[in-house]
Amino acid sequence: AAYSGNLSSPPVVDTMHGKVLGKYVSLEGFVQPVAIFLGVPFAKPPLGTLRFAPPQPTEPWSFVKNVTSYPPMCSQDAVVGKMISDLFTNRKESIPLTFSEDCLYLNIYTPADLTKSTRLPVMVWIHGGSLVMGGASTYDGLALSAHGNVVVVAIQYRLGIWGFFSTGDEHSRGNWGHLDQVAALRWVQDNIVNFGGDPSSVTIFGESAGGESVSVLQVAIAAGCATTTSAVMVNCLHQKTEDELLETTLKLNCPFLPTAIDGVLLPKAPEEILTEKNFSIVPYIVGINKQEFGWLLPLGRGCFFDPFQNVPEDAIPAAIKEYLGGAEDPVKNKDLFVDLIGDVLLAVPSVIVARHHRDAGAPIYMYEFQYHPSFSSDLKPGMVMGDHGDELFSVFGAPFTKGVASGEESRISKMVMKFWGNFAWNGLFWIYCSFYLLTEVDIPTTENISLPAGAGSLMPPADLCL
Repeated sequence: AAYSGNLSSPPVVDTMHGKVLGKYVSLEGFVQPVAIFLGVPFAKPPLGTLRFAPPQPTEPWSFVKNVTSYPPMCSQDAVVGKMISDLFTNRKESIPLTFSEDCLYLNIYTPADLTKSTRLPVMVWIHGGSLVMGGASTYDGLALSAHGNVVVVAIQYRLGIWGFFSTGDEHSRGNWGHLDQVAALRWVQDNIVNFGGDPSSVTIFGESAGGESVSVLQVAIAAGCATTTSAVMVNCLHQKTEDELLETTLKLNCPFLPTAIDGVLLPKAPEEILTEKNFSIVPYIVGINKQEFGWLLPLGRGCFFDPFQNVPEDAIPAAIKEYLGGAEDPVKNKDLFVDLIGDVLLAVPSVIVARHHRDAGAPIYMYEFQYHPSFSSDLKPGMVMGDHGDELFSVFGAPFTKGVASGEESRISKMVMKFWGNFAWNGLFWIYCSFYLLTEVDIPTTENISLPAGAGSLMPPADLCL
């Protein structure tokens, strides 16, 4: 049998590699508990010769593997990793954070009745963190799985040097972290049916993870490796311990490595792929927050990005004039500057990507999030509306998992989870309905909330039904 157990005993599910034992957790307001499986391996530990190599299928096991404790996060700066986890978690309790090269695990949250052959849509979460920090267990999929009636899978992938070191040739092609993501999606295809999921209905969702260039030579020199040839550098880095590579990461002022055009995962630059429409035509949501540069991103002190890197030099003065104009009020200037950088970094690229998908014939939806979550860091100024990552508290249902929230914030979170769940169920972000059935929803608030049903030519016009 693919499943054994009942609601009074822990769930045991078959995977292609062996049986796993999880646990049931109930969410207030739902009769069916959510079955949770934490730290399910989807690939071999990427150690030894598997460092700087594509992920390999995990080894089978003959016993029932207990998967009820959080897996280690992938190797990263522990101080920064903990800070980011604390900032974004939707959990009430504090979970133990450990870090390891052995980190290719995923967490599964399923509201399905495992005694029946249920086929629910699957939502695979890929965490952000500029490809150098973060982990799956920061995000509790309990509320989203229950409210959306979807199977939520949160995956991990190698980060930093371990995930993205590339020499640009056959010695270390790079993109190991992205290949881990692909391996996790393959595992979902092969196994999720026994967890009540539908492998033919998988939605990928994620947040942030931009990444910035650090040259190969910088990494090698910081690690104390000779830079004579690619083979010499890669062989030297293979000999380093996990702690030595972490020390190398900490020596770099800005340890953000880029996604490489490796000829395997990415045959061409993303811009070329988009222009040629050489990608899957599937429903697509792209969203931005009102003040992406409001608080968190500036803390990177220039590490995360060069905001004008891809802006033609002669266009920069025009952009500054367009946004800042002749305003002399310092407070207004600050807000306008935040808008400018947010647009250059995230909003304009998002619109460009959305237009490419639209032109290829894909159903495309776009939203802007404007809200200051009560769960935000106390260090964040109260006037920042829709900072980078603020929507995650609504997406993962923090009002239902982390602590007391206002009725307003709970309603917003329920609404957002419904939108995301609708998309996983039927590919529609907003539900299409007759104009005569349109319901006007009044959410009394002192905040500025924007949940548009359509905007210009980027999104198909739709009525919003709740």
